Amino acid sequence: MTTTVEAADRVVGLARGMRELVKAQAAESEQARTLTTEVVDALWASGLMTAFNPVEAGGVEPTFSEMIETWIEMAWQDGSFGWVGIANLPSSFAAAAYLPDEGFAEVFTAHQNRVTMGGQFFPNGQGRAVDGGFTLSGAWNFGSGTGHAEYVTAGFFPMDDGEMRWISEGVPDMRVAVIPREEIDFKDGWFVQGLKGTGSYDYSVQEIFVPEHRTFALFSREALRGSSPATRMGLMPVTAAGHASWALGVAKSMLDDVQDLAATKFRMSDMASLASRQTFQKDLAHHVAAWRAARLLVIDAFTTAEAVVASGEELTPTLRADMRVAAVYATDISRQAAEWAHLVAGTSSIREGSRLERAFRDLYTGSQHAFISEKVAMDAAQIWLGIIEDQFGL
Repeated sequence: MTTTVEAADRVVGLARGMRELVKAQAAESEQARTLTTEVVDALWASGLMTAFNPVEAGGVEPTFSEMIETWIEMAWQDGSFGWVGIANLPSSFAAAAYLPDEGFAEVFTAHQNRVTMGGQFFPNGQGRAVDGGFTLSGAWNFGSGTGHAEYVTAGFFPMDDGEMRWISEGVPDMRVAVIPREEIDFKDGWFVQGLKGTGSYDYSVQEIFVPEHRTFALFSREALRGSSPATRMGLMPVTAAGHASWALGVAKSMLDDVQDLAATKFRMSDMASLASRQTFQKDLAHHVAAWRAARLLVIDAFTTAEAVVASGEELTPTLRADMRVAAVYATDISRQAAEWAHLVAGTSSIREGSRLERAFRDLYTGSQHAFISEKVAMDAAQIWLGIIEDQFGL
C-alpha cells in the first residue's frame, strides 16, 4: 500500500503550497459564494487544476493515494476549496479521458488544456437524438464549481423518438454533455448553510444542440486517453474517493483546531483547561484513532482496486462496492468527529467566520450528498450478501 510519505510531494505539495492564500481568501469566497479569482488563478499557476488529467490534457495521472491525500489537504484548508477540488478535478479528468477525439480537440486542445469544468453528472436532462448529436433540455441542481468553469457538464438520457435507450435489461443509457458556459442558463440559488464558497449554481438548458463528440457515457471505463488505472476504472470510483477524502479533510481540520485550542480553553465555572480533562483526552484519542482507521480503510479499498485493474483484471462489483462503502464509512466517522469537536470547543465553535464554525457547517452540508447516502451502503451490502449480482450505479 502506498504511504502518505510516498504520495506527499508530486501532487499533494501543489495543494499544500496554497495554504496561506486559501486561509486568507476563505471568508471572501463565502461572501462571493464562489472561489475568489485569486484562488482560482493560484490553482492554475500551481498546476493543480490540471494535475488529475490524463497526460494528453496536461495532467500527471496521479495514483489513488495521491488523489486522496491531495483532496484531504485541500479540504483541511477549507471545505469550499476542497469541495471545488472534488468537483472541478474529476470533471476535467473524465472529459479528457472519455470524450471522442473530435470533442477532446474542441474542448481541450483548442484551449491549450486550460479548461475548468464543473457541473452535475446525474441525468436530469433528456437528449433527443438528431443528426450529429442531441437536442438537449433539462435542469440540474448543485453544479459545483460552475462559478468559474468555462465548460459545464450535464448528465442526460438519450432519447430515440421519445423512447429511452437501454444498455441492458434495467440499465438505461446515460450520457454526459460538455457544454460551453455561454450556452448555459444559470439560476443563482446558491444561498445555503455550508459550502457557501463553491459556486454550486443551479442551471438549465432548453433545446440546445450538443454534438455527439462532446458527450461521453456516464459509466464509461474505456479510456481514450491516459494510461493510469484510474482512467480504466471510470468516474464513479474517482468521485467516491473525492467524497471520502473531502470528509476526512474537513474533519481533520476540526480535530487539529480543537487540539490546538485545548490548552487555553476554559469553560465557564470550570478551573481545568480542556486539555487537562480526562473525558476530553479519552474522546480525543477515540476520534483521532477512528479518523486514522477510516483514512486507512479508504486508501486500502481504492489502492486494492487500482492494483487489480493495473494487473489487467476486471473491476468487479465487489471491488466497486468496497470502495463505495469505504467512502460512506469515512463520511460517517468524519461527521461524528465534527460533532464532538464542535461541542467540546464550546463558544469557540459558534463564532461566525472561525475555521471551526465554517468546517462544521461545511461538513454537515457536504455529507447530505446522495453519493454517500445509506442507500449506497445498502446496495453494497446486497452485493456482499449475494442478494444482487451488481448495481450499475456503484
